[in-house]
Amino acid sequence: MASNVNPTVRRRRLGQELRRLRELKGMTAEEVAERLLVSQSKISRLENGRRSISQRDVRDLCGVYEVEDHRIVDSLMQMAKDSRQQGWWHSFGDIPYSVYIGLETDAASLRVYDPQVVPGLLQTRQYAEALIAGALPETAHADIEKRVQVRMRRQERISAAENPLRLWTVLDEAALRRAVGNKGLMREQLEHLVEQSRLPHVTVQVIPFDMGAHPGLNGQYAILEFPDAADSSVVYIEGVTSDLYLEKANDVQKYSVMYEHLRAQALNVEQSRQFIAKIAKDYAN
Repeated sequence: MASNVNPTVRRRRLGQELRRLRELKGMTAEEVAERLLVSQSKISRLENGRRSISQRDVRDLCGVYEVEDHRIVDSLMQMAKDSRQQGWWHSFGDIPYSVYIGLETDAASLRVYDPQVVPGLLQTRQYAEALIAGALPETAHADIEKRVQVRMRRQERISAAENPLRLWTVLDEAALRRAVGNKGLMREQLEHLVEQSRLPHVTVQVIPFDMGAHPGLNGQYAILEFPDAADSSVVYIEGVTSDLYLEKANDVQKYSVMYEHLRAQALNVEQSRQFIAKIAKDYAN
């Protein structure tokens, strides 16, 4: 696959365009489904980019929407072709959160709040291994290793020489206090976190316990933003058996405002580094 072709993002853009064409035609998803003799859920999945779109699907939909401009049809057909190619993550087999990886790979910036653990993009290999093994106790060692390899590959967005991912992380103190693995491992992880926070495109803040109640108590989430204005921001909420992706402007705005409150209530960048470094020293005892 060409490095500039991200199938997840292509599906998303294509789905947005198909939704726009449907709305211009004044049709509901149910009406389109009836015309094509398919389920309404299929039309919804095509439009939200969660399902691969075949060129035949595009041809049929353009027919229903009476798209007469062949240049538009050809462009959409090419997007459908690109969307069926494989991203780098497919070489690792079945990855449960492959949609998220596709979005993260193309994102320009990522804002993360995590109340329990250090975010994957800032984890050491040893921490990732211990964390995955503990969180998924029935997972085979080979599958744990595969997940770790994917996590390490994702981190290349942080270390990239050109256009690295702009990462802003807010952590609850619990993520630093939760001893994943042994003390030496945790000390190494927290020292790594401090070092990563010194990168110009990485910001780490901590909300200490004594801050009390705050807007992040409902759980972990991430906000992805993209370089192309045509790609709307996405709120990602990880689940045990399925993940949630919120793309409506109102939803993204609510989570963005909540994130601003988290950043305001957290220790500033330098205070956070000192706080993390102090806890790292505690693990040395």
